[in-house]
Amino acid sequence: MRQTWRWFGPSDAVSVDDMLQAGAQGTVSALHHVPVGDVWSVEEIQARQALIAHMSDGSPSGLQWEVVESLPVSEDIKKQRGNWREHVENYKTSLRHLAQCGIEVVCYNFMPVLDWTRTDLQWRLPHGGTCMRFDYADFAAFDIHILRRPGAAESFPAELVEMAQARYMAMDDAHKEQLAANVVFGLPGAAEHLSLADVRMHLQEYSRIDEDCLRRHFHDFLEEVAPVAQALGLRLCCHPDDPPYALLGLPRIMSTEADYTALMKAVDIPANGITLCSGSLGARADNDLPGMMQRLGDRVHFLHLRNVHRETDALFGSFHEAAHLGGDTDMVALIAAAIQEERRRRAAGRPDASIPFRPDHGQDILDDLKRKAQPGYPAIGRLRGLAELRGIVTALEHADFGLAA
Repeated sequence: MRQTWRWFGPSDAVSVDDMLQAGAQGTVSALHHVPVGDVWSVEEIQARQALIAHMSDGSPSGLQWEVVESLPVSEDIKKQRGNWREHVENYKTSLRHLAQCGIEVVCYNFMPVLDWTRTDLQWRLPHGGTCMRFDYADFAAFDIHILRRPGAAESFPAELVEMAQARYMAMDDAHKEQLAANVVFGLPGAAEHLSLADVRMHLQEYSRIDEDCLRRHFHDFLEEVAPVAQALGLRLCCHPDDPPYALLGLPRIMSTEADYTALMKAVDIPANGITLCSGSLGARADNDLPGMMQRLGDRVHFLHLRNVHRETDALFGSFHEAAHLGGDTDMVALIAAAIQEERRRRAAGRPDASIPFRPDHGQDILDDLKRKAQPGYPAIGRLRGLAELRGIVTALEHADFGLAA
């Protein structure tokens, strides 16, 4: 398994030196400053590659840009409106440029409006560190009372609506503003940031798009770009919804194993694959992560290994980011399934036998609390996660005691 590390570019508070010292073998990055829908030029890609290839003192890092996360899909493409056809052609051109620069794995998502959603970006843990959290009652308070989405109250259970009302009444103005900012936070370094007015505009446009319609748009997109990726020797891998259930009345189409099975059948070629994110999918109790790796592993091109603790027995509900080995997903079983998939690939002579993974997210601990890196991407919290995951991989691959014994 190939150990990688997400780096957001020059503005990232965690440096190339840091990820090298953490033991990363490769880098996951993206050109977040390029407006969504525009072409990624060869010059911009090469400039990012050059930054990754050097430490802060100019000496070689030995690292390469190995996985793109993400080459974003525009809202126009998802809605099939405006400049969507031009954006699809630009996407193909960006894929050609990435292939020209030697990058083979491209992660993306098809989540409408919000890339991921949390209500608290610095939730205090009992040990004094912090993590990201999704509180369902706080989110309902945002949806019903801050965003004031029409019909929002009817989309939540009655007891949750009452709880959201109490939460909202207890908030001062600063708390309300912070909650709204957290929900629409987006990615650090991104070229676009949403306001509440932007969100309301998108919701109005999505009011005519249900899950079946969004899935058709997704398949239309795949029919255009996946064959291009296949011809270029690239591997596309779709990230799941985060969290993997409906929010804001928006359609969700990448939340379950059935969704991924439909994805693979839509354009049934190797280039059309999966980013298996154990944290996103693990927020639903009915998602069997080790089983998904066993059944869908042939098309898993990228792994996000993180854990969440579900705070309720309900199918949908509150959760927070746990330590990588401390949440509700059996990480040992998941990694064992990934290693077994790698062995099948090696036996078949596949060039992609080593699956890249990264320690996704992490709790802010120790000096992370002073560094104030982008939410979810601390230095030491991810280093701890990578060390724990590396330990599992090492044990499972041990010639005398592991799976091969």
